[in-house]
Amino acid sequence: MKPKEILLNSLLSDNKITLSELSAEEIGDEHLSTGIETPMKANAFAMSDEEKIKTIANHFTQIMETLGLDLTDDSLKGTPQRVAKMYVKEIFSGLNPANKPKIALFDNKYQYNQMLVEKDITFFSNCEHHFVPIFGKAHVAYISNGSVIGLSKLNRVVQYFAKRPQVQERLTMQIAKELQAILKTEDVAVIIDAKHLCVSSRGVQDINSATVTSFYGGKFEQEATRQEFLKYLELKTNY
Repeated sequence: MKPKEILLNSLLSDNKITLSELSAEEIGDEHLSTGIETPMKANAFAMSDEEKIKTIANHFTQIMETLGLDLTDDSLKGTPQRVAKMYVKEIFSGLNPANKPKIALFDNKYQYNQMLVEKDITFFSNCEHHFVPIFGKAHVAYISNGSVIGLSKLNRVVQYFAKRPQVQERLTMQIAKELQAILKTEDVAVIIDAKHLCVSSRGVQDINSATVTSFYGGKFEQEATRQEFLKYLELKTNY
């Protein structure tokens, strides 16, 4: 964490300032988190998807025209509609709770009481600070307390929370807390290893760095259980 980020997060955690007191220039590129919930307006779903697409397309037309692009060109004229549809139906579809995956649990008839690990779950998200991609892999584990979840549902939970403007720390927590609630157990672990294009394609332009975040709940807080999880992932570093 950079010195400026340490200072800002310290001031925020000590309630000496609030984010609303900081300008965008003061925050800059610093990686600040404001809570586990994605910030949403109270009337976020007052408009239908079709209305949102139409509104976003109009606004994106203005952005492109402001940049000086010629929207009469065959290659560009459909871009505002394509972008709007992509935002609402695809890369930000996780904002709408109607798209939350339906999860069914099954009795643990095999009496399997060891950890189950689903690793290398590929995901694509977007940085909420610059709206550019975050992509990487999520590794998820849990220990059953009597119920099990279909393997593909673990992937779907990751994808649901990834498909919204995100901060990686929040994404990690949202996945973990959701799985704890679904499985009714604290014994859940999540590691996310991702690259941020806001780091590699702009700003510092470091194409090699990656960000790793983790969550360990219940038995995974114990060193032996955590190391067993990391061994399954063939990761040697203590996160």
